[in-house]
Amino acid sequence: LVELVESGGGSVQTGGSLRLSCAASGFILFETDMAWYRQAPGNECELVSSIDSDGITRYAESVKGRFSISRTNAKNTLYLQMNSLGTDDTGVYYCATAYNAEKFRGQGTQVTVSS
Repeated sequence: LVELVESGGGSVQTGGSLRLSCAASGFILFETDMAWYRQAPGNECELVSSIDSDGITRYAESVKGRFSISRTNAKNTLYLQMNSLGTDDTGVYYCATAYNAEKFRGQGTQVTVSS
């Protein structure tokens, strides 16, 4: 059973940092393309960052230089380190993958950045 469980969200002030985690089960995270998405109130879901099975990372222009995606094999966990947070980073953050032709997404973790 594939499961993704996000954690690490919270409320911070502008300029602050958070590290999101996504614990994966039911598949080997290192062998699978993974991504972080976010959805702000009233906005569509947007791709924030991704890492493929070769370790190649990609970032949305709005987060380049501030966010960093990584993963650990030992814990089968995906991370998103978020620095220099701004109010535009507020939203629900989801980790997601496509495995065996199915799409999976976690329940999300709320990030709120206030000025």
